[in-house]
Amino acid sequence: MSSAKTAAATTAPTSVPAKVAAKTTAAAKPAKPLGHVTFVGVGPGDPALLTLAGRDVLAGADAVVVEGNQHDAFLTYCRPGVEIVDASGAEGSRALRTAARARLVVKTAKNAANVVRLLTGDPFTFSSGAEEATACRKAGIGFNVVPGVSEVTAVPTYAGIPLTMKSDRDVAVLDLAEAKLDFSRYNPKHTLVLLNATEVLRETVAALTDAGFDPQTPVALTTGGTTTAQNSVIGTLGTIVADLRAAKVTGEGVIVVGSVVEQRETLSWFETKPLFGWRILVPRTKDQAGPLMDRLRRYGAMPEEVPTISVEPPRNPQQMDKAIRGLVEGRYEWVAFTSVNAVRAVREKFDEYGLDARAFSGLKIAAVGDKTAEAISDWGIKPDLVPSGEQSARGLVEDWPPFDEVLDPINRVFLPRADIATETLVAGLTDLGWEVDDVTAYRTVRAAPPPAPTREAIKTGKFDAVVFTSSSTVRNLVGIAGKPHASTVIAVIGPATLKTAEEHGLRVDAMADSPAAEELADALARFGAERRETMIEAGDPVTRPSERRSGSRRKS
Repeated sequence: MSSAKTAAATTAPTSVPAKVAAKTTAAAKPAKPLGHVTFVGVGPGDPALLTLAGRDVLAGADAVVVEGNQHDAFLTYCRPGVEIVDASGAEGSRALRTAARARLVVKTAKNAANVVRLLTGDPFTFSSGAEEATACRKAGIGFNVVPGVSEVTAVPTYAGIPLTMKSDRDVAVLDLAEAKLDFSRYNPKHTLVLLNATEVLRETVAALTDAGFDPQTPVALTTGGTTTAQNSVIGTLGTIVADLRAAKVTGEGVIVVGSVVEQRETLSWFETKPLFGWRILVPRTKDQAGPLMDRLRRYGAMPEEVPTISVEPPRNPQQMDKAIRGLVEGRYEWVAFTSVNAVRAVREKFDEYGLDARAFSGLKIAAVGDKTAEAISDWGIKPDLVPSGEQSARGLVEDWPPFDEVLDPINRVFLPRADIATETLVAGLTDLGWEVDDVTAYRTVRAAPPPAPTREAIKTGKFDAVVFTSSSTVRNLVGIAGKPHASTVIAVIGPATLKTAEEHGLRVDAMADSPAAEELADALARFGAERRETMIEAGDPVTRPSERRSGSRRKS
């Protein structure tokens, strides 16, 4: 065939029937691939029980299927913009709810490539994960399963009850939600773990007794398991119904029946933490977070953060601009940082000017407090001076060397600080022969008042403790919410904060050994442990400060 004919044959239009064209177009359009679902068990309540595998899966999710706000804590591991699908609206029996949620998971997987389904506990242990995974398989959707910590084992463990011991090796787990109360096939000597039995406890006890279980068999019922709201009631089959009524326990829990319950007296570790169940107010700046809250939770507390101060740029930025230029030009011998916020303010100015830590070359750096020193170290700089004693402006002055005309080529110090900082450091350095450029690096502005329920809780003693991290948090909390109730335990971060608290009529119960968030939590925990020990030695029930009679006050 000639090249002309070849070209003609190639370019000439060809008539194709409409139906054939439509089919061809449809075939050419690639089908949208089905998504993939990972079922992740998040544990029974404590967010820390999420596995590393579960955390990693959440980080790559396109959509996450949750059940109400009970899974909110885990969404922090997701990337911005992830789709959140709420599956909590299903109603009816368990079978109907499970079917509705399975359909929702399948529907989500048809529209998102990587779906994570969060399930409380373990997906395949007394959960709907198996049924939902079956629905995915029928729809041709692939799935993975990340096991989670089941409430069957976790809740008794948090209650200090081992399900198995050398002499107790047999355990039976029963979900009584839709099961008949027939215990005739269970050995009265074995351990039973009962789920969804609280509402039918009276009938359950009767059925167990009829099946040959001794009325003196130890029983434990734990509600709010693995959280700081955990509460365990201990009794026997013969007394547990009355015990629960006396304790005014409501809601479902995990029930353990058997001799292993007796081990709780020795092995209880969670509910005996020094601050267990304490509701603690943490007045802080809006951008502070983390270490103090985490440490308080480790001691069993329920911290609630209330912003009292907002850190804002200075009204006149020219003063900072001039100081930074002077720093670069070699105007200073020292730079003194008295807070993390001061470090942050200078670093932001460096970023604005395109500078980095090399601009500190030849300068000496001083820092007050471990956290301030850490913030400087994160910048790649090791402070030359940190107070050896009290971590405060006064402590820094005590260790600061006097100006020496021979040894110090420059006698000027750059001091970036808050607009409300005291004059202690400036006066002390001046007495030592130094000239100080006292520069406002940031302003502290009083935050808006907290919600009315929080203000009421502060005034009426519904908080067990308040921890103050600075003098300004004392002044601002009292200013926006009023003084804490007389029964509330007060803990402060250092001597200056203690003085301010006392000036506002507050009695301080605990003070940190050094001005660090973790030390503040440790000091409060020591107070809580001593208080608990005193009650036990006196034969009194262990109560929280908020549970004491209104108007009463602890003895120091």
